[in-house]
Amino acid sequence: MAFIKVQLKPGVNRDQTNYSGEGGWWDSNKIRFFSGYPQKLGGWLKLIPGATVGTSSYILGTCRQMWSWVTTFSDNFMALGTNEKVYIEVGTNIFDITPLRATDPSMAAPSAFAAVNGSSTITVTNAASNAVAGNYVTFSGANDLFSSGGNITAAVLNQSYKIATVIGVNSYTIKAKNATTGAEVFANANDTLAGGGATVAEYDIDTGYSGGTSGYGFGASPWGDGGWGDGWSVPILFPQRDWWFDNFDNDLVMNIREGAPYYWERGTDPDPSTALATRAITLQDYAFNEGYDPADVPIKVGQLLISQNDKHLLALGAVPYPSTDPDDYDPLLIRWADQDNPGQWEPLTTNSAGDLRVSRGSFIITGLASRQEILVWTDSSLYALTFLGTTDVFGLQEYADNTSIISPRAKTVANNVVYWMGIDKFYAYAGRLETLPCTIRNYVYNDLNYNQVDQIISGTNEGFNEVWWFYPSAVSNTNDRYVIYNHLEKIWMYGTMERTAWIDSSLQPHPQAVATNFTTQIGAMYDHETGLDDDTIAMVSYIQSNDFDLGDGDKFILTKRIIPDIGFNTSTAAAPSVEFQIRSRNFPGSAFNTATDAQDTEDVISTNTTNPPVVTEVDTFTEQIYVRVRARQVALKVKSTGLGVQWQLGSPRVDGREDGER
Repeated sequence: MAFIKVQLKPGVNRDQTNYSGEGGWWDSNKIRFFSGYPQKLGGWLKLIPGATVGTSSYILGTCRQMWSWVTTFSDNFMALGTNEKVYIEVGTNIFDITPLRATDPSMAAPSAFAAVNGSSTITVTNAASNAVAGNYVTFSGANDLFSSGGNITAAVLNQSYKIATVIGVNSYTIKAKNATTGAEVFANANDTLAGGGATVAEYDIDTGYSGGTSGYGFGASPWGDGGWGDGWSVPILFPQRDWWFDNFDNDLVMNIREGAPYYWERGTDPDPSTALATRAITLQDYAFNEGYDPADVPIKVGQLLISQNDKHLLALGAVPYPSTDPDDYDPLLIRWADQDNPGQWEPLTTNSAGDLRVSRGSFIITGLASRQEILVWTDSSLYALTFLGTTDVFGLQEYADNTSIISPRAKTVANNVVYWMGIDKFYAYAGRLETLPCTIRNYVYNDLNYNQVDQIISGTNEGFNEVWWFYPSAVSNTNDRYVIYNHLEKIWMYGTMERTAWIDSSLQPHPQAVATNFTTQIGAMYDHETGLDDDTIAMVSYIQSNDFDLGDGDKFILTKRIIPDIGFNTSTAAAPSVEFQIRSRNFPGSAFNTATDAQDTEDVISTNTTNPPVVTEVDTFTEQIYVRVRARQVALKVKSTGLGVQWQLGSPRVDGREDGER
C-alpha cells in the first residue's frame, strides 16, 4: 500500500466548496498557523475578578475600550470604559474614576437611610437628587443604622450602589450588600428605620446601553410626534455606550462617543493613590481650572484623540466654536485645542487652536493615529489628517472615496500597516489603499448580525504576527466569533470566542481582553497567550482538512493506517493526547455524520449516519493507528479537549490504496 502525505496549504479557506479546496483546510476553532503548520492557540488566565481589588470588586458593565500607558512616575495604567463605569487598572487593582454628574455633601436628617427588618432594601431620601434607576451613587460619611447588634453598618452603606428603583423626586432604593463579597445584607430588628448621619452622596453620570437597543414605547420618538401616550411605530435605535481614551502625557482624556469630553489628572505626587481616588472631571471644568473659558470647549464630541507628534488634542466631530448647544453638533467638523494645551480651544492668532470640516460623507465614524498621519473615516470616504506646522496647522487629504469601515473599533495597526473591516470586505493601508484578499470573506459576512456591528472590535497579537477581529454572529447579539489574519504568512483563521474589548501593548506582558457575563453585567479581564487552557477549564481546539481523493475521485480509497506527526512540546498534562478523525463520504453533497460536537461547523449541519468518523486517540508515544475506511473522499480532523494540552500538527501519512470504482 502507498502512503499519502497529508501536507496542506496553511490557512482556512471557506470561499470555495469543500471539494474544490482540496489540499487546504476547511474548518477550525482556536488554532493558529505557525511556520505554516496548525497548532492550538495559547490559553488565557483571568486577572479580574479574583484578584485583590481597590475601590471596586468587579468590572461593572460591558467593556468596549481599553487603553494602556506609562507615566513619568512609572505607573503602568490601563483604562477601561464600560457602559456603566470608567476604571483605571494598575497591578490587577481597579479604581473607579467614573465622572460625576452631581455631589450632595449634606445628606443630614431628614435626608437619611431607612431599613426594614428582614429586607435588603434600603430607602434613601435625598432632596432633588434626580435619581435614575440603573445609575450609580456612592455614599461616604454614613454611620451605622443601629446602636448595637444591627446588620446595616457604616461599611455596608459607604460604597457604590446601583439605584434599584425611584420612588419619587426625593427618594429611591438600593440593595444593601457586603462591601467585600457583594452578597446581599439583610436588616434586622436592631437597625433603625431612619439614620445614617451626615452623608455625602456622589452621583455618577448616567449609564448607557450595553449594546444597540431599539425602542418603540413612549419617549422613544421626538417630543410632540404622534398622539399623547402613543408609542412610536418605527423603532428608535439607542446606541451602545462607547468610550474613547487617549493619554495626554501622564493624564487621560476621554469622551463618550457623540457625548461629553472628560479629563483625568495623574497629578505630580509620586504616589498615585490620591489621583486614583479622584473622579474624572469634564473637560470644561479642567479648562476652567487652568484659567481658560470653559464655554470654548466643545460640549459634545465624536472622538477625542491626541496627535502625539505635535501634542494637539483633537475632536473628530464637534460642536462648532463658539456654540455651547449640544444640538449644534456637526458630525463632520474637526476641532483641535492649542498645542500642548488641552484646555484652550478658542482660536486666536496667538495660539494654534482651530478647526476644519470634512467635505465628503454624512458623519465621521472614527479616527486612528498612525506613524505620520491621522486616518479619518467617514461613512463614505477615507481621509488623512496631517500636521502642517503652518498657520493652517492641519491639512486634510482625501485618500479614497466609496470605502467603508463597519464599526468605529474595527481597525488596528500592525507593522506600520493599518488594517480594518469594511461593510463587505477587509482593507489594508500602507500609503496606498488595498483590498485585503480574504479566503473566508463569504463565511464571515454571511454569518454576521448587522444590527450589532458597532460591537465589532479589532486588535493585534504581534507575538504571532496576527490581526484579530471579534464580531457577533447571525444568531448572537454579542461578540461570539473571531477571525484572524496572519499578516506575515498572509493566511486566515476563524473560531468562537466571546470578547468585547482587546488590547495588545508592549507595556503589558501579554495581550489582554475583557469578556462580559451579560446576565450579571459583570466583566472579567484576561491575560491571553499564557497557560494552555480556557482559564481553569479545558479549551476545545480542532482543525479539519478539505476533502481529498485519488485522481479525479473516480476511484475509492481504502485506508488501513495512519502514521501521525504531532508534537506536544509545551503541554503540561501528564499524558497529552488529541483525537485523529478520518471522516469519509462518497459525494461532495453528502454529510459526514450526525452532530456530535456543537462547536464543529460541519457537524452541526450533518444528519447522515452512513459514514461515521473513525476516531482514534493519539498521544506522544503513538507510532501508528489502524483505521479502515473505504470512500471516494476523506478528510482529516485533529481535535483536543483535555486540560494542559498543547499540540502542533506536522505532516501525517495515510496508508491508502485504490479500491475499485462505483
